[in-house]
Amino acid sequence: MSSNPVVQFGADAQYHAEGKPNFENDQRASVAKQDLRNGKTSSEPMKFFVKSLAHQDPNTLQDTEMTMSYNGAGSDVTTSTPRKVSFRINAENLLEVQVEGRPGWLLACHDGWKPSLGTVICRQLGHIRFLYHKGVNKTDIMLNYNQEFAQVVSTQNNSTDHMWQPRTTCSSGRIVALKCSECGTYAKTSQTEGSDSTLGQWPWQVRLYFNSRLVCSGSVVTEQWIITAAHCVHKSLQVSGWLAVAGMVTHLCTEQCSSFALEKIIYHQNYNEKSHDYDIALMKLKSPLRFSESIQSVCLPQYNQDLPVGMQCWITRWGYTKDNTHNPQLLKEVAIPLISSKICNDFYQGVITPRMLCAGYLDRNGDAGQGDSGGPLVCQTEHTWHLIGLVSWDNGKPNHPGVYTKMPAFVDWIYHVIDKN
Repeated sequence: MSSNPVVQFGADAQYHAEGKPNFENDQRASVAKQDLRNGKTSSEPMKFFVKSLAHQDPNTLQDTEMTMSYNGAGSDVTTSTPRKVSFRINAENLLEVQVEGRPGWLLACHDGWKPSLGTVICRQLGHIRFLYHKGVNKTDIMLNYNQEFAQVVSTQNNSTDHMWQPRTTCSSGRIVALKCSECGTYAKTSQTEGSDSTLGQWPWQVRLYFNSRLVCSGSVVTEQWIITAAHCVHKSLQVSGWLAVAGMVTHLCTEQCSSFALEKIIYHQNYNEKSHDYDIALMKLKSPLRFSESIQSVCLPQYNQDLPVGMQCWITRWGYTKDNTHNPQLLKEVAIPLISSKICNDFYQGVITPRMLCAGYLDRNGDAGQGDSGGPLVCQTEHTWHLIGLVSWDNGKPNHPGVYTKMPAFVDWIYHVIDKN
């Protein structure tokens, strides 16, 4: 292995001040939105994560929602009305669509479906890759007698824009089945604060060593990519000095764990060592992981995923136990609540940026312990674990929240780096 470090800053993209990529030469899909107040029509950019299209703009999405306008004709559709559309994949791998203003979930009709939408939808749901899709005959599945459907239609100018419209029937008789890459499905919490983790509970947890010294934690996001904090790597750029170890819950590497050398390190070009802003980095492994019961990937967050204050999330750490005893030999798990940025800024004199989030207890020592830098903060939604934060910094004072890199703010950056490398 070469001793020369491969260190990149946000691949080959330029970034705006808020960390969003600036792809001025990419193709852009746009959606015509009618301004009902003044009768004017404007073209509002909407960017998708499909290689032939531009990248997704996180500001156009909330959770798994995209705002689209419906210009096609249909007796049960209000035309030219922007609506929010949400997606989920049910137990039979059938794609379901929820359209703002319509009750319940609609099955996605295969009419008008384009394979490129598979990547868009999988990534909106936090999955790195779209694996396959197919049309399933309605006669092969159990349908409610009043089941309704959603269908993809083109805009009037026949551009690459796509829209979903509610339908009472599906003329082709086929439903979209969609399979995304697996992630975030293996953790089983013990429900006991500060308890030891068992093998396979948090299979995305990674220990990161530099020159044989444990320095940080990370999380598996694909077979070949680890995510951690920029402050872990920006002063230790010699790639040959790093080793990532996955599948560990004790300090001993058993037959279930694996060690991997790094090929490259990419940290955000806007990382600020003093303010801890943009504290995020990706590590590409020299060879891919082999997923097993003890090694799996965590789901990325949904675009600008809603993070309710008070929501219980989990950290896993090699740091301090409940009684403040340092025991780095065992991986610990702790449930902590999310805290509003306003409250957090009261503790930290207004230095919390939109790319940070806070979590922890304000009346006891329950936030991240030492040795956890770059480690995961995960939240569970609908039985799936999403990586919401990375352990970034705190002031070391008791009863102060921990500060985490806010992962939903960096979904665009993550996908772009992985796609380009």
